[in-house]
Amino acid sequence: MIKRIKLYLRTLGWYGLLALINATVRNSTVMYRIKRGNCAFPFQIRIHSSDVSAYEQIFIRQEYDFITKTTPGVIVDAGANIGLASIYFANKYPDTRIIAIEPEKSNYLILKKNVEPYSNVTPVFAALWHTNEEINLIDPGMGKWGFMTEESDSVESIQGEFCHRVKAITVDELIHTYNLEKIDVLKIDIEGAEKEVFSNTSSWIDKVESIIIELHERMKTGCNRSFYCGSDGFDNEWTQGENVYLSRKNFLTRRAG
Repeated sequence: MIKRIKLYLRTLGWYGLLALINATVRNSTVMYRIKRGNCAFPFQIRIHSSDVSAYEQIFIRQEYDFITKTTPGVIVDAGANIGLASIYFANKYPDTRIIAIEPEKSNYLILKKNVEPYSNVTPVFAALWHTNEEINLIDPGMGKWGFMTEESDSVESIQGEFCHRVKAITVDELIHTYNLEKIDVLKIDIEGAEKEVFSNTSSWIDKVESIIIELHERMKTGCNRSFYCGSDGFDNEWTQGENVYLSRKNFLTRRAG
């Protein structure tokens, strides 16, 4: 509890801590409105959920802060959750087209509301995958940022509670559906599904200029090997926070300090 109090104080201040106390007393999540000077519009997060940690990573620790050679034309935010990374990108690059993909219903509804004021953000209710089909969404009990996906007839079922079925979409289908010539930044945080997504990338990897990915080997064995085998051809690599960055010809570079 002490760690949680410190988290709320350093990220949301005293008002955030009061909201946490309110949520704890009510034994439920409550919506908390955030207005930042570097964001054109306010947005909401859920108090008493993993949203607060996600907010800290993105807006306080600046884990998606990088330098680009030119303004990105297209950013794909796969595993968008409630849209915090998309909001961050939309304010940093107001002329960039952003496609935010989220497979879990409650997250998607908040995502859709949070990005509604941004005309350059398109929310998509789907899961990034290696085939175009319907798959299962599973809650393994890791909070609102920890939902996992699996095939409906999977032999090795993920341990957890079945949530609902969801449309799965491949990167090449995404490129086709949204008429994309290329993806300048492919941000991926999909709780282990990177193992499947990178199992065969031959049809789309050359159309991606840079990748930002959180790998989940701890959740699904084989994620790291699949990713590195499927992402050959990038010139630069570094880690920043929990993410691995790959970039072609210095399209992305790490910010000094």
